[in-house]
Amino acid sequence: MKKVAPQTHSVKSISLVLVLMMALVGCSTSRSEGAIRVYDFGPAPLQAALAGPASLATLVLFEPQVSSALDGNAVLYRLAYADAQQLKPYAQARWSMPPAQLISQRLRQQLGLQRVVVAPGEGVGQFNLRLVLEEFSQVFDTPAASHGLVRLRVTLSQRNAGGEILLAQRSFVVQQPAPTPDAPGAVRALTVASDQLAVQIEAWLAQP
Repeated sequence: MKKVAPQTHSVKSISLVLVLMMALVGCSTSRSEGAIRVYDFGPAPLQAALAGPASLATLVLFEPQVSSALDGNAVLYRLAYADAQQLKPYAQARWSMPPAQLISQRLRQQLGLQRVVVAPGEGVGQFNLRLVLEEFSQVFDTPAASHGLVRLRVTLSQRNAGGEILLAQRSFVVQQPAPTPDAPGAVRALTVASDQLAVQIEAWLAQP
């Protein structure tokens, strides 16, 4: 009988170790599921990576102006079927930088295919391009169907000795269906919409 006690104690010790290990695994899984995911637009389109020599006039690209609602890193959505006036953030998703900067970066890559694009203070350009980001969110038409919506107002002006001359202004609106009704779906839809937006602005600037 005296030999049984150590074995019982050993079984209890092993059971305690197993319980502790399961608790640690559970904590690790919980932390992983609750971790904030950070997104960007991914690599530049192939044609931007293979850009040739610049052939058009140098353009000064200003950082987009935004409202306070869009001046952050949150991935935002609207429930159009319930309360379209309220922007809501996903709790576990963030952009790597404010959307205005992501759009500016992508636009610089696209416009840089045929011209030199500089930021204010980096150099002197013949034209100025100013942007106002008015909407950048995932819009839910129903609980299961949504789309990415980007709305950007663009103003083109020409520099001269006396200042600037307004040449044109246009609002661009791009919608892209979201593949899934969640944050990853929002990111994919808004990325594609932003790429389409950059192409549209490039085509607009190329008009005579």
